[in-house]
Amino acid sequence: MSEWFELSEPWWHFAGRGVLTYIGLLVLMRLAGKRSFGEMSAFDVLVIVLAGGTLRTAIIGDDHSYLGAFIGVASILVTNKALGWVCTRFPWFNRLVEGMPAILVRDGRRDEAELRRQSVPDAAFNRALHAAGMEHEGSVVIARLEPNGKITFVRREDASLHGSG
Repeated sequence: MSEWFELSEPWWHFAGRGVLTYIGLLVLMRLAGKRSFGEMSAFDVLVIVLAGGTLRTAIIGDDHSYLGAFIGVASILVTNKALGWVCTRFPWFNRLVEGMPAILVRDGRRDEAELRRQSVPDAAFNRALHAAGMEHEGSVVIARLEPNGKITFVRREDASLHGSG
């Protein structure tokens, strides 16, 4: 039973590896773009599972103790909490971490170049448009691809109620 708590390396190796893995994966996700996990498809779930399995070694190496895994996970949770704290206090840092929304439609016209740049296929855009209760983008004042990968729409009649149309 004592082998459950015998670490193969100093505890701070697991903590450091957890923090570095979190930051590295965050950078990779940012580079992958907004659409990576906006709509979780079967492919996205596979990527998550495979990334998690692959990164296990990066966090705990060859250690087989329970304690090493918990130290690694604890460091990830602390890093996540710290990053959230910093993002809420420094908007410029939050924009760096999350990114900015991308304008996909302005005044009823699709920006085809931006849709391509953001890797949003027409079929996915049309599904989001239909989910918002619209048949075509002609009734859209603005459509944004938000940093979380979701597409939001402002309808023409909604904009006039808020004084912007």
